[in-house]
Amino acid sequence: MQKLLSFLLLFTLLFSCAPQQNKEQENAELNPAAEGFNIEQSDPAAIELADSVMQAMGGRKAWDNIQFLSWTFFGKRKLTWDKHQARVRIESFADSAIYILDMKSMTGKVSIKNTEITEADSLNKLLQKAKSIWINDSYWLVMPFKLKDTGVTLKYMGEDSVKTFGKCNILEMTFKQVGDTPQNKYWVYVDKKDNLVKQWAYFEDASQELPSAVWPFDNYASIAGVRFSSNRSDGKGPSDLAIFQSLPEHVFTEF
Repeated sequence: MQKLLSFLLLFTLLFSCAPQQNKEQENAELNPAAEGFNIEQSDPAAIELADSVMQAMGGRKAWDNIQFLSWTFFGKRKLTWDKHQARVRIESFADSAIYILDMKSMTGKVSIKNTEITEADSLNKLLQKAKSIWINDSYWLVMPFKLKDTGVTLKYMGEDSVKTFGKCNILEMTFKQVGDTPQNKYWVYVDKKDNLVKQWAYFEDASQELPSAVWPFDNYASIAGVRFSSNRSDGKGPSDLAIFQSLPEHVFTEF
Protein backbone atom coordinates (compact mmCIF):
# COMPACT_ATOMS: atom_id res chain seq x y z
CA MET A 1 0.00 0.00 0.00
CA GLN A 2 2.80 2.38 0.90
CA LYS A 3 4.57 1.65 -2.40
CA LEU A 4 1.34 2.32 -4.27
CA LEU A 5 0.87 5.67 -2.52
CA SER A 6 4.47 6.62 -3.25
CA PHE A 7 3.98 5.73 -6.92
CA LEU A 8 0.76 7.74 -7.14
CA LEU A 9 2.42 10.75 -5.49
CA LEU A 10 5.36 10.59 -7.90
CA PHE A 11 2.99 10.20 -10.88
CA THR A 12 0.97 13.24 -9.74
CA LEU A 13 4.08 15.38 -9.34
CA LEU A 14 5.41 14.41 -12.76
CA PHE A 15 2.04 14.97 -14.41
CA SER A 16 1.56 18.39 -12.79
CA CYS A 17 5.05 19.56 -13.81
CA ALA A 18 4.78 18.33 -17.40
CA PRO A 19 2.41 21.04 -18.76
CA GLN A 20 4.59 23.84 -17.38
CA GLN A 21 7.77 22.24 -18.74
CA ASN A 22 6.13 21.67 -22.11
CA LYS A 23 4.96 25.29 -22.21
CA GLU A 24 8.44 26.62 -21.42
CA GLN A 25 9.96 24.37 -24.09
CA GLU A 26 7.33 25.44 -26.63
CA ASN A 27 7.96 29.13 -25.93
CA ALA A 28 11.72 28.63 -26.22
CA GLU A 29 11.21 27.03 -29.62
CA LEU A 30 8.80 29.74 -30.81
CA ASN A 31 10.96 32.60 -29.54
CA PRO A 32 14.53 31.42 -28.91
CA ALA A 33 16.73 33.71 -26.86
CA ALA A 34 19.72 35.38 -28.47
CA GLU A 35 23.12 34.01 -27.57
CA GLY A 36 24.20 35.71 -24.36
CA PHE A 37 20.70 36.35 -22.99
CA ASN A 38 20.95 36.04 -19.19
CA ILE A 39 18.49 33.20 -18.74
CA GLU A 40 20.06 32.11 -15.44
CA GLN A 41 19.26 35.36 -13.63
CA SER A 42 16.02 36.18 -15.44
CA ASP A 43 12.67 35.34 -13.84
CA PRO A 44 10.72 32.50 -15.52
CA ALA A 45 7.59 34.67 -15.28
CA ALA A 46 9.41 37.52 -17.01
CA ILE A 47 10.63 35.24 -19.80
CA GLU A 48 7.11 33.90 -20.31
CA LEU A 49 5.80 37.47 -20.49
CA ALA A 50 8.47 38.40 -23.03
CA ASP A 51 7.42 35.44 -25.17
CA SER A 52 3.78 36.53 -24.97
CA VAL A 53 4.79 39.99 -26.22
CA MET A 54 6.54 38.47 -29.24
CA GLN A 55 3.42 36.47 -30.07
CA ALA A 56 1.19 39.53 -29.68
CA MET A 57 3.45 41.49 -32.04
CA GLY A 58 2.92 38.90 -34.76
CA GLY A 59 5.31 36.13 -33.82
CA ARG A 60 9.01 35.47 -34.22
CA LYS A 61 8.73 33.95 -37.70
CA ALA A 62 6.92 36.98 -39.13
CA TRP A 63 9.45 39.32 -37.50
CA ASP A 64 12.42 37.33 -38.81
CA ASN A 65 10.96 37.36 -42.33
CA ILE A 66 11.05 41.16 -42.52
CA GLN A 67 14.27 42.40 -44.12
CA PHE A 68 13.91 46.06 -45.08
CA LEU A 69 12.48 48.82 -42.85
CA SER A 70 12.59 52.59 -43.09
CA TRP A 71 11.39 55.25 -40.67
CA THR A 72 11.96 58.82 -39.56
CA PHE A 73 13.24 59.45 -36.05
CA PHE A 74 11.96 62.54 -34.18
CA GLY A 75 11.70 64.22 -37.60
CA LYS A 76 15.50 64.65 -37.55
CA ARG A 77 16.70 61.82 -39.76
CA LYS A 78 15.56 58.95 -41.94
CA LEU A 79 16.89 55.42 -41.48
CA THR A 80 16.71 52.57 -43.97
CA TRP A 81 17.72 49.24 -42.44
CA ASP A 82 18.60 45.95 -44.11
CA LYS A 83 17.93 43.76 -41.09
CA HIS A 84 19.16 40.52 -42.63
CA GLN A 85 22.49 41.91 -43.81
CA ALA A 86 23.04 44.35 -40.89
CA ARG A 87 23.31 47.39 -43.17
CA VAL A 88 21.87 50.84 -42.61
CA ARG A 89 21.53 54.10 -44.51
CA ILE A 90 21.02 57.21 -42.36
CA GLU A 91 20.06 60.57 -43.85
CA SER A 92 20.46 63.38 -41.33
CA PHE A 93 18.44 66.43 -42.29
CA ALA A 94 20.02 69.10 -40.07
CA ASP A 95 23.60 68.73 -41.32
CA SER A 96 22.87 67.23 -44.77
CA ALA A 97 24.83 64.11 -43.87
CA ILE A 98 24.43 60.62 -45.31
CA TYR A 99 25.89 57.59 -43.54
CA ILE A 100 26.12 54.20 -45.26
CA LEU A 101 27.28 51.48 -42.88
CA ASP A 102 27.84 47.73 -42.94
CA MET A 103 27.60 46.93 -39.22
CA LYS A 104 29.17 43.48 -39.53
CA SER A 105 32.44 44.81 -40.93
CA MET A 106 32.09 48.41 -39.66
CA THR A 107 32.92 49.66 -43.14
CA GLY A 108 31.05 52.22 -45.19
CA LYS A 109 31.05 55.76 -46.45
CA VAL A 110 29.89 59.17 -45.22
CA SER A 111 28.98 62.34 -47.05
CA ILE A 112 28.45 65.71 -45.36
CA LYS A 113 26.99 68.56 -47.41
CA ASN A 114 27.65 66.60 -50.62
CA THR A 115 31.33 66.09 -49.74
CA GLU A 116 32.53 62.53 -49.12
CA ILE A 117 34.71 62.04 -46.05
CA THR A 118 37.80 60.07 -47.05
CA GLU A 119 40.32 60.71 -44.26
CA ALA A 120 40.55 57.37 -42.45
CA ASP A 121 40.38 58.52 -38.83
CA SER A 122 37.50 60.93 -39.43
CA LEU A 123 35.61 58.32 -41.46
CA ASN A 124 35.98 55.67 -38.74
CA LYS A 125 34.67 58.06 -36.09
CA LEU A 126 31.69 58.97 -38.25
CA LEU A 127 30.90 55.30 -38.97
CA GLN A 128 30.96 54.61 -35.23
CA LYS A 129 28.63 57.58 -34.79
CA ALA A 130 26.31 56.06 -37.40
CA LYS A 131 26.18 52.78 -35.50
CA SER A 132 25.34 54.62 -32.27
CA ILE A 133 22.54 56.46 -34.09
CA TRP A 134 21.18 53.15 -35.37
CA ILE A 135 21.39 51.51 -31.92
CA ASN A 136 19.36 54.34 -30.39
CA ASP A 137 16.86 54.95 -33.17
CA SER A 138 16.10 51.29 -33.90
CA TYR A 139 15.60 50.53 -30.22
CA TRP A 140 12.77 53.07 -30.07
CA LEU A 141 11.07 51.13 -32.87
CA VAL A 142 11.81 47.44 -32.22
CA MET A 143 12.43 47.18 -28.47
CA PRO A 144 9.59 44.62 -27.95
CA PHE A 145 11.38 42.22 -30.31
CA LYS A 146 14.61 42.49 -28.30
CA LEU A 147 13.39 41.49 -24.84
CA LYS A 148 15.51 38.31 -24.96
CA ASP A 149 18.51 39.95 -26.58
CA THR A 150 22.19 39.42 -25.84
CA GLY A 151 23.20 40.78 -22.42
CA VAL A 152 19.62 41.34 -21.25
CA THR A 153 18.33 40.29 -17.83
CA LEU A 154 14.54 40.27 -17.31
CA LYS A 155 12.73 40.65 -14.00
CA TYR A 156 9.00 40.62 -13.33
CA MET A 157 8.09 43.70 -11.29
CA GLY A 158 4.39 43.04 -10.70
CA GLU A 159 1.36 45.01 -11.90
CA ASP A 160 0.57 48.68 -12.26
CA SER A 161 -2.04 50.79 -13.98
CA VAL A 162 -1.27 52.89 -17.03
CA LYS A 163 -3.61 55.86 -17.19
CA THR A 164 -4.71 55.38 -20.79
CA PHE A 165 -4.68 51.56 -20.93
CA GLY A 166 -5.46 50.10 -17.52
CA LYS A 167 -3.70 47.16 -15.88
CA CYS A 168 -0.24 46.22 -17.08
CA ASN A 169 2.43 43.71 -16.13
CA ILE A 170 5.87 45.30 -15.73
CA LEU A 171 9.08 43.86 -17.14
CA GLU A 172 12.41 45.22 -15.98
CA MET A 173 15.26 45.13 -18.49
CA THR A 174 18.87 45.56 -17.40
CA PHE A 175 21.97 45.10 -19.52
CA LYS A 176 25.45 43.65 -19.15
CA GLN A 177 28.28 44.85 -21.38
CA VAL A 178 26.10 45.52 -24.43
CA GLY A 179 25.22 48.63 -26.40
CA ASP A 180 26.51 52.15 -25.83
CA THR A 181 24.78 52.62 -22.47
CA PRO A 182 24.77 49.34 -20.51
CA GLN A 183 24.09 51.27 -17.29
CA ASN A 184 20.53 52.03 -18.46
CA LYS A 185 17.42 50.28 -17.20
CA TYR A 186 13.91 50.06 -18.64
CA TRP A 187 10.53 49.18 -17.24
CA VAL A 188 8.29 47.84 -20.00
CA TYR A 189 4.54 47.99 -19.37
CA VAL A 190 2.70 45.08 -21.01
CA ASP A 191 -1.09 45.31 -21.30
CA LYS A 192 -2.73 42.39 -19.45
CA LYS A 193 -5.48 42.13 -22.07
CA ASP A 194 -3.56 42.00 -25.36
CA ASN A 195 0.09 41.52 -24.24
CA LEU A 196 1.25 44.56 -26.22
CA VAL A 197 3.73 47.04 -24.79
CA LYS A 198 1.83 50.26 -24.00
CA GLN A 199 4.44 52.31 -22.14
CA TRP A 200 8.14 52.26 -21.28
CA ALA A 201 10.06 53.98 -18.53
CA TYR A 202 13.71 54.93 -19.04
CA PHE A 203 16.22 54.97 -16.19
CA GLU A 204 19.50 56.64 -17.12
CA ASP A 205 21.16 54.58 -14.40
CA ALA A 206 19.94 51.21 -13.16
CA SER A 207 20.42 52.31 -9.54
CA GLN A 208 17.71 54.98 -9.85
CA GLU A 209 14.43 54.39 -8.07
CA LEU A 210 12.45 56.79 -10.27
CA PRO A 211 12.62 56.91 -14.08
CA SER A 212 14.30 59.70 -16.01
CA ALA A 213 11.46 59.67 -18.55
CA VAL A 214 8.26 57.78 -19.36
CA TRP A 215 6.98 57.50 -22.93
CA PRO A 216 3.92 55.90 -24.54
CA PHE A 217 4.34 52.92 -26.85
CA ASP A 218 1.06 53.10 -28.74
CA ASN A 219 -0.76 53.65 -32.05
CA TYR A 220 -0.03 50.14 -33.30
CA ALA A 221 -0.44 49.24 -36.95
CA SER A 222 -0.02 45.84 -38.58
CA ILE A 223 2.45 45.73 -41.47
CA ALA A 224 3.54 42.48 -43.14
CA GLY A 225 1.83 40.55 -40.35
CA VAL A 226 3.77 42.34 -37.61
CA ARG A 227 2.52 45.02 -35.22
CA PHE A 228 4.60 48.17 -34.92
CA SER A 229 4.21 51.24 -32.70
CA SER A 230 4.97 54.45 -34.59
CA ASN A 231 3.44 57.93 -34.99
CA ARG A 232 2.92 57.82 -31.23
CA SER A 233 0.50 59.93 -29.26
CA ASP A 234 3.23 62.14 -27.79
CA GLY A 235 4.73 62.90 -31.22
CA LYS A 236 8.11 61.42 -30.24
CA GLY A 237 10.18 58.58 -31.56
CA PRO A 238 9.62 56.75 -34.88
CA SER A 239 7.22 57.87 -37.58
CA ASP A 240 6.50 57.23 -41.26
CA LEU A 241 7.37 53.55 -40.95
CA ALA A 242 7.54 51.51 -44.15
CA ILE A 243 8.38 47.86 -44.86
CA PHE A 244 9.80 46.72 -48.21
CA GLN A 245 10.12 43.27 -49.75
CA SER A 246 13.13 44.46 -51.73
CA LEU A 247 15.23 47.56 -52.23
CA PRO A 248 17.82 48.48 -54.89
CA GLU A 249 21.38 47.62 -53.87
CA HIS A 250 22.50 51.23 -54.38
CA VAL A 251 20.48 52.28 -51.31
CA PHE A 252 23.21 50.71 -49.19
CA THR A 253 26.19 51.50 -51.42
CA GLU A 254 25.75 54.94 -52.99
CA PHE A 255 24.93 58.46 -51.80
